[in-house]
Order: sequence, then structure tokens, then C-alpha cells
Amino acid sequence: MSMDDKDIEAFKSKYKHKLKEELGETPLEIGPITTREYEEFKKEFMPRQLSFYEKACNFSEKVLRMSPDKKKLPSYEEAIRTCHLNVTSSGVMSFSILGPVLFMLIGSMLGLALPLLGGESTLFFFVMIIIIGLVLIIPLSKLPFFLADNWRMKASNQMVLCIFYLVTYMRHSSNLELAVDFAAEHLSPPLALDMKKVIWDVETEGFDSVKEALDNYLNFWRNYNIEFVESVHLIESSLYESSEERRLNALDKALEVMLDETYERMLHYAHNLQSPLTMLHMLGIVLPILGLVILPLVVAFMEEVKWYYLFVLYVIIIPILVYYLGRTLLSKRPSGYGESDISNNPELKKL
Repeated sequence: MSMDDKDIEAFKSKYKHKLKEELGETPLEIGPITTREYEEFKKEFMPRQLSFYEKACNFSEKVLRMSPDKKKLPSYEEAIRTCHLNVTSSGVMSFSILGPVLFMLIGSMLGLALPLLGGESTLFFFVMIIIIGLVLIIPLSKLPFFLADNWRMKASNQMVLCIFYLVTYMRHSSNLELAVDFAAEHLSPPLALDMKKVIWDVETEGFDSVKEALDNYLNFWRNYNIEFVESVHLIESSLYESSEERRLNALDKALEVMLDETYERMLHYAHNLQSPLTMLHMLGIVLPILGLVILPLVVAFMEEVKWYYLFVLYVIIIPILVYYLGRTLLSKRPSGYGESDISNNPELKKL
């Protein structure tokens, strides 16, 4: 070891000893580094969704910790990250089991307390409580996927406008960062949140350029809306064109690809709606009407049929099935036209 190296080691050991004397032998535990600006950004642009559901999942994870299948774990993580829920996959599975169990216990206790309140406790009441509790396990375990599909549907509705804003600004000034910021300012959530997050990633040095941050964000949409990815890539390619005419052609092509592919996807979706809509019509309209015709005969020949049997069927079971089927159909709808939020316009607030 040379003389210079010895001096450096002596210097380091001297100040290490001094720091140990002042701070103690145990090293300080430093948690994840964050900034007040980032917390303000999340609070302003990423509002908490379904706070009751988040609290229920976090509480259930502490009481009864259950983890999903390892094969499904990445899909759960992606769905939770998509809809910005502050929960874990274990919390979702724990709540999907603990919630129905608590529902069945509370329902059974109410059934036992009905005679004390002057009511009538029947076997039908207990059977319905158990059936509803068991059925609730499936939708609660799939709720993050349902929320993620709704988030993607709302965001995809604004993609045509997003491409339009990007192309409009890029035709005026060939600056991708300002174009993304322009789109984020004029779009409404949820896609505006994602565009602001792209700018935020660059400002916090998560990525070296807006192009890298935007490409990282587009990887998420590659399996859901490939025309949006292709259009943004065409917009990015216009930055490298040598002539003004070729640059404008690339921007026009980006808008054309988005509009044409969106039109094709909507056509295919509309063509495939015949069977699901027939099922929805039969379940929500035809079945209740036929029931109203048949039920008087059932009551006449079967005296044990009570009024609350019909109440549970018509007021609880059928509406829930129709709502679930309808929301499932809408969650698979491709991107389309997204309305603009004009409620914050100062000229229109008085109206």
C-alpha cells in the first residue's frame, strides 16, 4: 500500500471513529426516501379510490392473511397497480374470504334474534344467507380486475383526444415534452393522471427523457390498446424526420391510425354483442314477465311458498345478476369517444 493509500485509510478510520462516538454504535435505519412534493402530487392527482374497500382489505390481511395462487399473483399486482389501490394481493384474498364469513355469521345471528324481536326465523333465511355469502367470494376475489377494467375503459375513452392533442401541439412545435404536458393539462382523469405521471418521472430523474418515460408507460397498453401505442410511436418518429413535409405526414398518419383502428374495434365489439345482449334481455325483462304470469299458479298450488321468497328473487337476485352481467359487458368495450369535463370552466360555473 502506497503512502497516499495509507493516508486515505487513516483519514477514513479517524472520521468513522468520530461518527460512532457522536451517533452511537447502531446505524441509523433509513426508510424509503420520499419527498413532500411527491406526496402532494399523489394527493392532488391520484385520489384514493374506494377507501372503505382499501381499509377492509388492509384490516382483513392483519386478521386472516391469505395469498392468491402464485400463478395469478402477477395479474393481481398489475390490476392493483392499474387502479391505484393501496392494497396488496394478500389483502384482497383475505377480504374475499373474511368478508363473506362475517356476513354469514352476522346474518345467522340476526336470524336467531328474529324470534326475540317478534319475527319468524325460518330455514329459508339461513339458507339464503349461506348461499349469498358463498357467492360473494367469487366477485370479491375478482374485484381488482373489475376495477382495473373500468379504469382502462375510462382511460381508453380519452385516447383519441390524447392523440389529437399530441398531434395538434407537435404540428405547431416539435417538442415531445411540451406536447405531453399540453395533453395532460387538457385531458381529464384518469388518462390525465398517467400523462402527468410521465412528466413527473422525468422531473424526478426516474427516466432521462420523456421518450423513455412514455415508452415505459406504453408497455402497459401493449396488450390492451395497440393502436394507441402505434400512434404514439409515429408521433415520436416525427422528431427524427429530416423534412417538414415528412414530419407532418407522420403526425397525420398517427391520428389516422388511431381513428381507423378505433373504428374497426368498435365494429367488431358491436357485432359480438348479439348473444350477450340476448342473454341480458332474457334475464332482465323476459324472465320477470314470465314469472309474473306463472307465480300466481305457483302460489295457488304450493301453499308453502311465502312472499319473501318472491321478494328475494325479484328484488335481490335478479337485479344483482343483471347489473353484474351488464357491467361485465361494458368493461370489455374498446376505446371510443370520451366526453370533456367542462364543470371547471369559469364561464360555465354560473350555469
